[in-house]
Amino acid sequence: MSLLHDLAQAAGLQIDWEDAMGAPQRVSDASLIAILAALGYPAGSDAAMADSLARIAQDHDSACGFLSAVVGEPLLLPTACGEAGPATLILEDGTRRDIMVEATNAGLRVPAIDMIGYHRMTLGARDIRVAIAPPRCFSIEDAVGDRRLWGPAVQIAALRDDSDSAFGDFGTLARTARAFAARGADAIAISPVHALFPADASRFSPYAPSTRLFLNVLYADPALVGAEAAASETGDLIDWKNAIPDRLRMLRQAYDRRSEAVRADVAAYAAKGGEDLERHARFDALHAHFFAETGAQGWRDWPADYHDPDGAAVTRFSAEHADAVGFYLFLQWLAKRSLDEAQRASIDSGMALGLIADLAVGMDSGGSHAWSRPDDLLTGLSIGAPPDLLGPDGQSWGITGFSPLALQRTGFEPFIATLRAALDHAGGIRIDHALGLRRLWVVPEGASPTEGAYLAMPVDDLFRLIALASHRARAVVIGEDLGTVPEGFRPAMDAMAMLGMRVLWFERDEKGGFLPAKDYATDAAAMTGTHDLATVAGWWRGRDIEWQWQLGRTSRAANEAADQAARADERTSLWAALVAAGVTEGRQPAPDDPGRVIDAALAFIGRTPSVLAIVPMEDVVGAVEQPNLPGTIDEHPNWRRRMPAETGTLLARPDIAARLAAFDTERRS
Repeated sequence: MSLLHDLAQAAGLQIDWEDAMGAPQRVSDASLIAILAALGYPAGSDAAMADSLARIAQDHDSACGFLSAVVGEPLLLPTACGEAGPATLILEDGTRRDIMVEATNAGLRVPAIDMIGYHRMTLGARDIRVAIAPPRCFSIEDAVGDRRLWGPAVQIAALRDDSDSAFGDFGTLARTARAFAARGADAIAISPVHALFPADASRFSPYAPSTRLFLNVLYADPALVGAEAAASETGDLIDWKNAIPDRLRMLRQAYDRRSEAVRADVAAYAAKGGEDLERHARFDALHAHFFAETGAQGWRDWPADYHDPDGAAVTRFSAEHADAVGFYLFLQWLAKRSLDEAQRASIDSGMALGLIADLAVGMDSGGSHAWSRPDDLLTGLSIGAPPDLLGPDGQSWGITGFSPLALQRTGFEPFIATLRAALDHAGGIRIDHALGLRRLWVVPEGASPTEGAYLAMPVDDLFRLIALASHRARAVVIGEDLGTVPEGFRPAMDAMAMLGMRVLWFERDEKGGFLPAKDYATDAAAMTGTHDLATVAGWWRGRDIEWQWQLGRTSRAANEAADQAARADERTSLWAALVAAGVTEGRQPAPDDPGRVIDAALAFIGRTPSVLAIVPMEDVVGAVEQPNLPGTIDEHPNWRRRMPAETGTLLARPDIAARLAAFDTERRS
């Protein structure tokens, strides 16, 4: 093996891998060199590679400040992290224990710890943070026994209520939750609510956040401070260009009129939020300033003096624009209060779980987190996916994520904080692209997605931290395990009681036929689709195929006619599976008549033994178009589609009411 390959493997890069079709693949040397350079390990010459290998060894030694284990099981430290001998363990509750660390052939053995939580251990000169996790995540069985639950998945902005606001917010979400709870739902899965870039009306994708530690302030419910969203056009598509500035103007008026009680509440919230919250508010104020002045997209486009969040320029700006910083603190306070109210409405209405939050896989490299804590993240690399069934051309999402080395160096503090933020208002969490817990497909910025490589992540530590966070929040965990799934990943999820996603379109037998409902995994979330996939109506009509050929995307079919002909065969197969499941009968409907197919598809998913069933709101109402088309920006109206009417009105329609009643009956049978 070459020196380059030795370096790549030492840095955690996977040179050889298997694609979604089972075909072996190898990363090119050029891609390895580019990715290694972004990781901080130059590989342009033998001398550079030798230096980089030495640096990797030093980096691994410096990452000995964290250790995780399962409660009651011995812990193992690398021998490079210290010497055997006496150590002091300080438990989370302050209790001190003297322990003995023993040398073994496998490493340094630390006695088992019988208390979950975050503890500290002093071994010689080292101070080591110790995370002790339960053996698995909090489960639906823990929450409700042997009941099978269901709920809708909604895009918050798409929701309507009895107002004529331009997009849905957390107040709309609360009312939607009540409406679904009245029809038997125990959960409501929501799109990500991470902080975006409020001053830039073009940045509305929920999966490209500025930071995942704070909230999207545009969703704050103005009614909680006595304001009302301005009347707006209420067409089929959200006009973000006008809707965002209008909402900010209205919220600014509410800020200017805030009462003394609100001022006191915001001050208390800011004090509790500390430095991280203050920095984020400063970022939003700076972003608004420089975006208005120069159109700067992110902090890397600001004058260099403002790149340091602790520098004199930022300190001076914050003092001179204290009111602007205060406005963004107020917005975060209002957003949190609004989202808390939505979860309270869900639980008070009888839901067992309430909101299921969505944790995006990464964040924008020009955003608040990257500005505040750049050393946490992968710099110069974009997260994505290799070519697979979800994205035949591969995907580069233009976002970055946590550096595995930085996680070790910081005791996983950024990841722990991210989990806490996501679970602060929810009874469950969906982890977007959960495969990234084991390995991330990283692509040099500006390169094709096919020029990426897999970077190994500390999956065992991440799984344990998720289990600990889940246990403490009493929240179930769903992992999006779609795409190129590494061997052994799903069994590892099962062992951790982390629910996988079993989506109707992908649950097939070896011949391509649809699996019977009874064969779906029990410990999973069964679904008719996701926001990135065709709706039932759209799939039945072949609308996804039309989009694919309209945009010139890669297809295994020779032409659109062949693609549609193959879909005709798939329709026959799906209808046969629905009939065999006993959820429908009679002749197969025509492609332009999907109503009975939608009814049957929901009932089919309801009949599965999976402990949780999630149905996109689009399928509840029979929509043809999907919310998002991956790999597009302006070619498709992503994240702009709205529901046709207020949620309560929709659910009262006879056809939808009957559809949900049948679905609820299947879940409870």
